[in-house]
Amino acid sequence: MENHGYVILDETNQRALFYYFVEAEIDPVSKPLVLWLNGGPGCSSLGVGAFSENGPFRPSGQVLVRNEHSWNREANMLYLEAPVGVGFSYSTQIETVDDKITARDNLLFLQRWFDKFPQYKQRELFITGESYAGHYIPQLAELIIQSNKKKMLFNLKGIALGNPVLEFSTDFNSRAEYFWSHGLISDSTYNVFTASCNYSRYVSEYYRGSVSPLCSRVMSQVSKETSRYVDKYDVTLDVCISSIFSQSMIINPQEVTKSIDVCIEDETVNYLNRRDVQKALHARLVGVNKWGVCSNILDYDVLNVEIPTINVVGSIVKAGIPVLVYSGDQDSVIPLTGSRKLVHGLAKELGLNTTAPYRVWFEGKQVGGWTQVYGNILSFATIRGAAHEAPFSQPERSLVLFKAFLEGRPLPEAF
Repeated sequence: MENHGYVILDETNQRALFYYFVEAEIDPVSKPLVLWLNGGPGCSSLGVGAFSENGPFRPSGQVLVRNEHSWNREANMLYLEAPVGVGFSYSTQIETVDDKITARDNLLFLQRWFDKFPQYKQRELFITGESYAGHYIPQLAELIIQSNKKKMLFNLKGIALGNPVLEFSTDFNSRAEYFWSHGLISDSTYNVFTASCNYSRYVSEYYRGSVSPLCSRVMSQVSKETSRYVDKYDVTLDVCISSIFSQSMIINPQEVTKSIDVCIEDETVNYLNRRDVQKALHARLVGVNKWGVCSNILDYDVLNVEIPTINVVGSIVKAGIPVLVYSGDQDSVIPLTGSRKLVHGLAKELGLNTTAPYRVWFEGKQVGGWTQVYGNILSFATIRGAAHEAPFSQPERSLVLFKAFLEGRPLPEAF
């Protein structure tokens, strides 16, 4: 069964969030419910998550083709276009949105969605997503935990964060080492990119509309060497030139004007802008002329990116909720090294011992990546050969990781 449509957040101001829901392929009654959120902020979980990454179908020309590695093989999948202003989600009033508003709206969405589908209320709930969802998901989970103290409404069992923004300077500054170690920048550029103007300083200045001449010089040197013809979200991928923005509104500002991304997003844009498709989805366009992968009307408080969420992840672990942080190892935008360092630091801070030492895990007969587990509750894993959008670039490996996460089982140690 599929179900798509709106959950009204506010009748008066006409604010509504669009969702796309697909039941598990086999025995949906016994399977958990998984909420998927994409990042940006401002990028669509429908267009990116459902139709390009881990949903059951992908647009191909005029038709949809099956995704053999869809996550609804293991779970009932709920994709949410959030915040308001993204994709088919709308508000008739233009307003500035931030992390707090987004978390509050997402909680209200879930409460009202459960009213619509009461059969899912007691179901195990997992929240997953990637990129700027490293802000959305922990803050939503924190609200769920607080809400459950008053009245037990949500059966939250775990969260998984893919290549997530968790701590501004650690995440952003690990980019220099990644570029350098992968041969994208020279020794001399690496030195100025770390000593003279690091990436977090540049981004911070960029948001405030005052890039210093020094940072401007450093970044133009970095951009020249890394080349706009290398996809920073997947450094090994041969690109196809496309005008579509990736999930880059905040986390990759110097690339925004000339973003290059995988062609599948072009197919998705064409498909979701068909009137018959919009009618079938019970979707409508409000305040925009066409559906886009990432919103160009969303007014998001970009400085929220500088607020760390790794401490929020810590409070979730303390509440007894398992957390998985996973990284596609070909992503230079939020590289694995920063995420691994943050998870290790958090484990140390919480006094969690290593319960599964750093080791390889397998998908079939191939190494699927590396993993380490702390206190049987906080896990880090890499997905070998995967990009920023791991389920798109390594669907089989991502599915193995997802299944193990849902079942609370260690990743395969052998083949």
